[in-house]
Amino acid sequence: MNGPIGGEPVGELELAHTFTGPMPTGVTVSHTGRVFVNFPKWGDEVPATVVELRGGREVPFPDQPWNSTSGNADTEAFVSVQSVVVDPADRLWVLDTGSPMFQPTEPGGPKLVRVDLDTDTVAQVITFPTDVALTTTYLNDVPFDLRGGDGAISADGTRLYYCPLASRRWYSVATDALADRTVAEAEVAATVVDEGDKGGGSDGLETDDAGRFYLTSYEHNAVLRRRLDGEFETLVHDPRLLWPDTMSVAGDGYLYVTANQLHRQPTYQRGQDLRRRPYALFRTRIDAGPVRLR
Repeated sequence: MNGPIGGEPVGELELAHTFTGPMPTGVTVSHTGRVFVNFPKWGDEVPATVVELRGGREVPFPDQPWNSTSGNADTEAFVSVQSVVVDPADRLWVLDTGSPMFQPTEPGGPKLVRVDLDTDTVAQVITFPTDVALTTTYLNDVPFDLRGGDGAISADGTRLYYCPLASRRWYSVATDALADRTVAEAEVAATVVDEGDKGGGSDGLETDDAGRFYLTSYEHNAVLRRRLDGEFETLVHDPRLLWPDTMSVAGDGYLYVTANQLHRQPTYQRGQDLRRRPYALFRTRIDAGPVRLR
């Protein structure tokens, strides 16, 4: 690791937006610079679980009806969204857990919804069968490789990188093995590589088109970057980065990251809510673009 993480800020962190309502998790930026954010239903009042940031306002997206669910099995509205991702074709995908307050899911609730950004209308709803999304499943994230692959993904599309939330280690697996349903699970497992010690726990992983990896470090209020030589460096460290969560590399050369104080929720603080609004969306310049595998 290059550069100590101490009390002094490292790097330039710009405040992009503040949230005075519910806590956010996911953020994604379209090819034209539109910014989308989601708020899972974890106990806060959530007027809209997906919004677009427009002129400093949080506008329900694609509209209020899609953010007004009739129940946990609703296939025509968002139940509780954990992640939003713009794909390489500039379409917004919304990952709905179907699990507010981590409740057991019901068929129709867990789903993936595609919103076409040319018209801002829902174009596709993919519901997950009960043998994929179990009653105890909590869907977390989804990346895209439109060449036919699948995973969060290295710049060349060959490896999917992942890690447990509280682990100091991270791993990768071959994307071609994951995408080929004829490959046995044992053969897929044989392609897994232990990528080593990445430092403290990470709630977010991201890649840029220069082949570098970004990892949030919630115990250090930081975002780390793994360079092409395999060494880690501190991209930004700031006391305002209270639980850096989701990252998004945008076409404007910035890395966006949410900071939502997740660790200050009552669940982790002996019943006391130690969160202090506003929550924040930050950005920092990285002079690289997103990985768009098409």
